[in-house]
Amino acid sequence: MAGEYVDVIQQLEPGIPGVSAAQLMKALPVAVYTIDKQGRITFFNEAAADLWGHRPVIGRDLWCGSWKLRHLDGRPMAHGECPMAISMLEGRDIAWDQAIAERPDGELIPFRAHPRLLRDESGEIVGAINTLLDLRTQTQADEARMRLAAIVESSMDAIVSKDINGIITSWNNAAEHLFGYTPSEAIGRPVTMLIPPERLGEETSIISRIRDGEGVPSYETMRLRKDGSLVPVSLTVSPIRDGIGRIIGASKIARDISSHKESERRIRLLMREVNHRVKNQYSVIISMIRETSKSAATPAAFVEQVRERIAALSQSHDLLVDAEWRGATVGDLIKAQLKAFAAQDRLSAVGPMVTLQPNAVQYLGIAFHELATNSAKHGALSRQGGRVEIEWNVIPAANGVDTFRLMWCELDGPRPGVIARRGFGSVVLKRVAPQALSGTGLLEFKEDGVVWTLEAPLGSVQTSFAEL
Repeated sequence: MAGEYVDVIQQLEPGIPGVSAAQLMKALPVAVYTIDKQGRITFFNEAAADLWGHRPVIGRDLWCGSWKLRHLDGRPMAHGECPMAISMLEGRDIAWDQAIAERPDGELIPFRAHPRLLRDESGEIVGAINTLLDLRTQTQADEARMRLAAIVESSMDAIVSKDINGIITSWNNAAEHLFGYTPSEAIGRPVTMLIPPERLGEETSIISRIRDGEGVPSYETMRLRKDGSLVPVSLTVSPIRDGIGRIIGASKIARDISSHKESERRIRLLMREVNHRVKNQYSVIISMIRETSKSAATPAAFVEQVRERIAALSQSHDLLVDAEWRGATVGDLIKAQLKAFAAQDRLSAVGPMVTLQPNAVQYLGIAFHELATNSAKHGALSRQGGRVEIEWNVIPAANGVDTFRLMWCELDGPRPGVIARRGFGSVVLKRVAPQALSGTGLLEFKEDGVVWTLEAPLGSVQTSFAEL
């Protein structure tokens, strides 16, 4: 047996002075072992022992050093059925047959075997050498690729790869949804089909950076859909390398930021609207203070009246905030401004559904507060049995300019006469509120209470459907 082993090794001598074939095979990171012509193991290196999980007995164990063997479908495999045994028994080399080695600890190691026959100078078979390739790394890589492919396909972001010349090589479902091209329409075409003409310089810069091995951090840009429309995207580009590290292309991740841009636009619009409304409120408060100072008898009365009027303005503001500054209905505004002044059975509010625009909410809110305050102190709501009726409607016009008409009518109250004819309330009802709505206001003092009538173009009062 020893002589046969020497003969086998001599066939493998590399001709490097001072280095034997056995030494070379021991140093190999790939599992290698040899057998004699009877199938007895004559040599194995450490890589083979690591793969098998144990060390076979030289000169005794047959065909393979594995503790146990299995077919790919999991069935037990006798050692005499392994690729090495078949190669010897049939007298032929076998190219990369597959099997599974079972270690003593139960771990299963898939491998590929490449047994080659060894012959002496006369051509007689004296043994064989087998190279075993551990497939765990390849299996893990395959699983990783499958997981990555699943992630790419299920991603909500468009993921597109291209070669170093800018030709599209892969296209996921999100890319089809975002850009409108099917994979068959996109793959094989230049990625420039997605870039607006005025932005083609971006691709030149990207390719240059990718060739230098650099990634392109996320940046916002515009891309072109199949239907010719533009879509804002956040774009990230990374180089793709092959197995030896060469850059062969790039991966692009495009995220649709249309909703983000729309949110930014709405926020800017809302901030401008809030800024405009706040400035209007400053003007109203200044006018409120000026007019109140003219009629307040004492500093304490002045402070109290200003506080109440600012609180009323705040209630209207709350309605607008709750509706994201789109407006409020007439009924909701009346309820908010009169809830502190009148019980439900003393108040009637009747009219069609009209959503007031923010400007109308603020000025009608002030008007309702002034009317309610005066009624509670001196009018119908100051005496038992008195009540307030509020009606509003829309009067159609032949020229298309419909009119909004609202009437505040106090019933069963004392004869009016206390409301300041030159005070802040009177100014609001006769001039400020009507003018703010491009309309007219009529304040009347009848036998059993105040009657206030407002008429204004519906377009100056009602929120348009586009704003809702």
